[in-house]
Amino acid sequence: MMLRLGNIPALVVSSVDAAREMMKTHDLIFSNKPIFGSDEKILVGKGLAIGPYGEYWRQMRSITVLQLLSNKRVQSFKAVREEEIALLIRKLKEYSSLSLSVDLTEILATLTNDVVCRVAFGRKYGDDGEYNFKEILDQFMLLLGSFDIGNFIPGLGWVNHVNGVNSRVNRVAKWFDNFLDKLIDKHIEDRTRRRCRNGSGEKNMDFVDVLLQIQEDHNIPGFSLERDGIKGTISDIFAAGTDTTSTVLEWAMTELLRHPRVMKKVQNERGKAYWQWQINQDVKIMGYDIPAGTVVLTNAWAIGRDPAIWGEPDPDEFRPERFLNSPIDFKGNEYFQAIPFGAGRRSCPGLSFAMVMSEIVLANLVYMFDWSLPSGATGQDLDMTPSSGLIAHRKVHLKAVASTRPAALY
Repeated sequence: MMLRLGNIPALVVSSVDAAREMMKTHDLIFSNKPIFGSDEKILVGKGLAIGPYGEYWRQMRSITVLQLLSNKRVQSFKAVREEEIALLIRKLKEYSSLSLSVDLTEILATLTNDVVCRVAFGRKYGDDGEYNFKEILDQFMLLLGSFDIGNFIPGLGWVNHVNGVNSRVNRVAKWFDNFLDKLIDKHIEDRTRRRCRNGSGEKNMDFVDVLLQIQEDHNIPGFSLERDGIKGTISDIFAAGTDTTSTVLEWAMTELLRHPRVMKKVQNERGKAYWQWQINQDVKIMGYDIPAGTVVLTNAWAIGRDPAIWGEPDPDEFRPERFLNSPIDFKGNEYFQAIPFGAGRRSCPGLSFAMVMSEIVLANLVYMFDWSLPSGATGQDLDMTPSSGLIAHRKVHLKAVASTRPAALY
């Protein structure tokens, strides 16, 4: 379906076949992302998320995939995940002993933020007065998903001056830029100190350390990793790796609370989204001519709810066992029925990191505790309204009561 959003032509792709043509057959043509002014300001530095496809982007992608988010690197942070999840379980047991409800939305957001901070920065940052990191990160994600009418109708760009959006964007971008500068300088000092003390700066490296090591080594012919590249990579990781993971966990727990049968099955086993692309040359998709410069919206929501895909009349029903022994996967390699990480050249490089984190947290939550809703509410009483924005959170925080399972009393 072709739309015109102000002065920007937009193509909406809502079928598996069209998505496959776009992200596999012609993925080079669809390899650029539309660049909007507010996003470019907030995503400080020169990162991957909205960077134009080219040699610099390919080198940064290679660094991210091979040096930061490889399976080996993800496994190296196992201790961090285990420590933070242990703290989460301890906190939930305290709530359980007092029969108090817990705000799962808030506690899961804190957990993912703490893990990503430790992995990326080597320490946690919260609302500690010095940085007020959590508040700024919330603003960061909110503004990334905000609608800027000036991007589509330039003559109305003044609106964001009046409603305060531009000033908020500038404030958050300046804060994050200054924060990353101080962070990088501190890591450089610490690495120098470690070398003086033990002759090596490479032990227990976080993401910033790894990027600084690459910068020092100059081991990529014809490519130099500058400070802007380090800052851009880190801001991308926070944009893509914090809210997304906590929101997946939030909705998963919501559905399990709404479907006790599935919750029990999981325990016994123990064990609406769009991606935007921009076409860099004319192309023919499904027999239709699409001109260069068109913004493409992949409607994963519609694709994932198409009864024809599943061969069943109830795609909206929460029945995760439908995926058992199914050839359909979520990696976007061959099948495009479910593409939470996108596909093609611009697919998310953090798939391994996100899946390990999501699986281990969810497994601990459902194995260690039985869950119920406060005040005798049932699953059907839950407000399922999603928020608007880049990430579709629950509009109302998810609150539940945890009780320690007998099998987990050790």
